[in-house]
Amino acid sequence: MSSKTSKPRLALAVAVAVVATGVFGPVAPASAATTYRAQYHFTVPDHWKNDPQRPVYVNGKYNYYYLYDADYPTQVGTAWRLATSADGVAFADQGIAAPKKTNANYDLWSGSTVVDTGNTAGFGAGAVVQLVTQMDHPTNGSGPQAQFLWYSIDGGRTFRPYGDTPVIPNGGRGAFRDPKIVRDTARGRWVAAITEGDRIGFFTSPDLKTWTQRSDFVTTYGTLECPDLFQIRADDGTMHWVLGLSANGMSAGMPNTYAYWTGSFDGARFTPDSATPQWLDQGFDWYAGVTWEDPAAPLDRRYGMAWMNNWAYADTTPTWASDGFNGTDSIVRQITLKHYADGYALASQPTPALASHASSVTNLGTIQVDNGLVPLAYHGTAYELDTDVSWTRLDNIGLQLRASADGTRHADVGIYHDYSYLNRRQTGEPDTTGGRGESHAPWSPAKTSAHLRILVDRTTIEVFVDDGRYVHSSEVFADPSDTGINLYTSGGSGTFANTTVTEFQNLAQRPAELVSGFEGAAYDLGWTTTGSFAGTRPSVEQVPGMVGNAVLDTSSDPATGTITSPTFTLDRNHVHFLVAGGRHPHGKPGETSINLVVNGTVVRTATGDDTGVLKPVDWDVSQFQGKSAQVRVIDQATGKWGHLVVDQLLLSD
Repeated sequence: MSSKTSKPRLALAVAVAVVATGVFGPVAPASAATTYRAQYHFTVPDHWKNDPQRPVYVNGKYNYYYLYDADYPTQVGTAWRLATSADGVAFADQGIAAPKKTNANYDLWSGSTVVDTGNTAGFGAGAVVQLVTQMDHPTNGSGPQAQFLWYSIDGGRTFRPYGDTPVIPNGGRGAFRDPKIVRDTARGRWVAAITEGDRIGFFTSPDLKTWTQRSDFVTTYGTLECPDLFQIRADDGTMHWVLGLSANGMSAGMPNTYAYWTGSFDGARFTPDSATPQWLDQGFDWYAGVTWEDPAAPLDRRYGMAWMNNWAYADTTPTWASDGFNGTDSIVRQITLKHYADGYALASQPTPALASHASSVTNLGTIQVDNGLVPLAYHGTAYELDTDVSWTRLDNIGLQLRASADGTRHADVGIYHDYSYLNRRQTGEPDTTGGRGESHAPWSPAKTSAHLRILVDRTTIEVFVDDGRYVHSSEVFADPSDTGINLYTSGGSGTFANTTVTEFQNLAQRPAELVSGFEGAAYDLGWTTTGSFAGTRPSVEQVPGMVGNAVLDTSSDPATGTITSPTFTLDRNHVHFLVAGGRHPHGKPGETSINLVVNGTVVRTATGDDTGVLKPVDWDVSQFQGKSAQVRVIDQATGKWGHLVVDQLLLSD
């Protein structure tokens, strides 16, 4: 890593002014019409998000969980919120999956989920099991960090705690958090990597409930967070283990992102190939990164994503004032392991699925730049720019992105002698100390060509250099009116060939809407009851799979009548809920059914399955968009399984 002091990138002859920067550089206050919400990156629907949680593949889709604070900015504390995706690019919000402040151990921090296909934990084959950090019976809002088990029997949509006792107690440690579970198939057991301040502890378990500590891995990069452990096959056919974590290497001239080591793992101890880590990203805002296997080639490639923020300035983003949210993720990457002359390293590129969401591609051809600056005809705030740069001899070659019309504001991407860089000091710099303005990655001065793949969105820039061994990802809060792109060289001429700009569909997710969680002392306002259910209220009887502390329950088998929601608009594509009880279809004598009624007609219906375990139901209602509807629960049965239980009625995409 070069230790050169950052400097303005353009020679004086280019005559580009460099201005002093404030909290967000010289960005004007956002107007009511201004939006900083990303066009094609994942953003939290509202309020706050931070750490991503490793997605798991369930029923043909990825379940992506993340830490979410619905009370931001007035209160702190996080729940796990869920979004689902078929391809890791377009996401649909599904609301809260594991709530905060619901048991004796307060909020949920980071952890990981696994699909327990072998029923090792006893919650059922295919249960989604979550090992998560909470405080162990905190006093006055604080307590020792420990690892707790939660589980889901509805495909990972909602979770319940497995008691209030940690499955891995603190044991006198200080920091002790962010467990990452992997399946050790060779030894038929689970492995958890957990950060403990300056080290990672390794634990094993046969059943996710009983854990044994095996070893630890010590390093010197501050308080470690969000560990990662996986096996992967390199491009030369050899198998390797990778240990990753989020760490602060800035005091040693290294990034504050995702550090990793290649090495070996014997089921109890990780042995690195080198004591010095490599970094999956050289920028300032790729933190709390997670990776997960590609189901189509689990040992050959992985995906990865991270929180695009930094704890040094996490609260100071203009997205809250303009759009009511604080939290953006990196693009999902495809990650492989490659053998280089100096050893093995991870290389990453934007997931191939991104291309399927393109709305336009503009081919700008080849542009020659001779010791100066050339503006492009294209203008925009959210796009992908690809170009092959080459030169014979020069000092500096690159691009000004998000450039203002007067040339005073811009973010610079390029190559300078022996490093590539991303410089955001001239616009939208979120770090008031100035210490995180320009990121560097090694570059061989002998090379005279490079491929630059640059993802620009409304508040972020990600730069993939050549095959992606080196990537720069940073927040850039440019003025929304700054849309220019300029190419530049200094000390010689350069060529920008095969230059294309790709734009994408607007992939901002709509937040899910909870019709009712049945948590009140009475049914929500507007719900009506008839027959035996007149005057009743939600039941607090514990039902397997329930969310929260109460459910709609048509009570004892002899009771009959209806419970009906107020009218609402079908403004999402799906209706989700949980149901248990009798299997007596709608329209038959003695029915126990839950029905969707549109214009007086039942258009969707479901029943229980003659068990007391709540199961998920998903109704596709896209054909009824914009129509008014009601949900009606009917119980006309008086015999065995003559009742119905319903919970967590949700509209989502």
